[in-house]
Amino acid sequence: MVFRYLSNLTILDDALQRIIATLANKNEELQNFIETLNHTLGRVQVNSTQVVSDLEEEFDTVYSILDEMKESMINTIKQETVRKSHELQNQLTQSTNALESAEELLEFANNALHIADEGEFTKAAKQIKDRVTMAPAFRLTMKPKATDNMTHLMVDFSQERQLLQGLKFLPVPRAPEIVLGDCLVIDNEVTVTWRIPVEDSKIDHYILEYRKTNHEGLPRVKDEQCWEVVDNIKTSEYTLQGADRLRFDTKFMNFRVRACNKAAAGDYSDPVTLETRAFNFGFDSTSSHLNLKVEDRSVEWDPQGGKGVDSKHLSSLSQSGTPSPKRTSVTRSPAPRGARDRFTGESYTVLGDTSIESGQHYWEVKPQKDCKSYSVGLAYRNLGKFDQLGKTNTTWCIHVNNWLQNSFAAKHNNKAKNLDVPVPDSIGIYCDFDRGQLSFYNAENKQLLHTFKVRFTQPVVPAFMVWCGGLTLSTGLQIPSAVRSFQKTENGLGGSNSSISQQDPSVACDICFYDKLPSVDSSLMP
Repeated sequence: MVFRYLSNLTILDDALQRIIATLANKNEELQNFIETLNHTLGRVQVNSTQVVSDLEEEFDTVYSILDEMKESMINTIKQETVRKSHELQNQLTQSTNALESAEELLEFANNALHIADEGEFTKAAKQIKDRVTMAPAFRLTMKPKATDNMTHLMVDFSQERQLLQGLKFLPVPRAPEIVLGDCLVIDNEVTVTWRIPVEDSKIDHYILEYRKTNHEGLPRVKDEQCWEVVDNIKTSEYTLQGADRLRFDTKFMNFRVRACNKAAAGDYSDPVTLETRAFNFGFDSTSSHLNLKVEDRSVEWDPQGGKGVDSKHLSSLSQSGTPSPKRTSVTRSPAPRGARDRFTGESYTVLGDTSIESGQHYWEVKPQKDCKSYSVGLAYRNLGKFDQLGKTNTTWCIHVNNWLQNSFAAKHNNKAKNLDVPVPDSIGIYCDFDRGQLSFYNAENKQLLHTFKVRFTQPVVPAFMVWCGGLTLSTGLQIPSAVRSFQKTENGLGGSNSSISQQDPSVACDICFYDKLPSVDSSLMP
């Protein structure tokens, strides 16, 4: 009876917890919606003031253009008036002078009719004839050089008046609709596809905006990221990619798009949220050896980073087979150690700052070209401060040695398997914690280099060793599609033939397989 009562209480408690979670989520949604409404309301006032200002500016521009055209046309009319007046005035002066000359000649001719002397009459007649021939009245045109018509300078505003009377607000394109089912997030690229609800042949281009966020669901007004803009997209699909590739350092990305014609941009589409989860971590500087200079995404060997080393210590380093940099016999003052005493001695190691407890993860490491020796892989956090990657049963790695004698090997539990492939410029690391699989790939062509089969019993962390060189870390990466496809094939076939199988150290395991592996040459394994 008591057991049933307690069971009912547990059921009620679980139900209440679910109700509380649902209410909390709904409250958060309502709060976000209220913030959106307040933001939109404020923007309505701001945008209204802005469009009124823009409208007044446009009308002022039209008024200015009309005033300029009016002034120009008035000047043209005045110039035409002056031209015609000048032409007619000149013609009037010439005609007046010709009339006076003709009247004088007429009077002379009338007087000549009364001359009685035949000789004098003949002489006068000859003079009259010559003067008539040269008289201005007979040389002038009797057509005015200009008319009084000014209608050619009149303006017909009927069409312009109709245009002005038909003036309307700009036709704005409809908001696009993002087709969520056609959007794709793969290989650290995001392809967004959209459509226009109603066919619009006047659309010139689209504007896509995006931002990163850790909030699932609708975008928040007060998000921590600003919208990034991609302009002048000519098609209804766009693939977002970086110079190399995008870094997914947030769980989600928001997207929205708007259409533009030659005149204006339309409303935004309803925003969508796409998942962009990836494994993000950096180097944990508090765990690093003092001879390593650690930044968030890079680690570099620093021979002056640790305490001074005497000749006796140098001798012990050389006897251990670990390549050691040339040092002077001068003892330097110890550098402040703080918390950086996680690894010491010859364990030139730094761990990642994020543990892996489940799921599938992928990251890449690129060494400097002149790096003498480095290792990349996984380790349990309880790795000893003097332990080296690959030399314990709690570490798994690929080791590259370019000092004295080149080697490329997979290492675990002080055993090594030489890898008969070229050393890639960049190494991709894939971890499937739940399946107990650690694989290494050529990051460029995704060629499988090696696979460890492991049964992890506790969280693991990315682990790195570097000597005389440096490593650059790339995280925020999705599992590449080529790697994912290869893993599906391999898991379907029962695993990779090139793998070194290993059971958890706390469980008895068959070590005969390890006996078949070549022993580790300590001179090649710092």
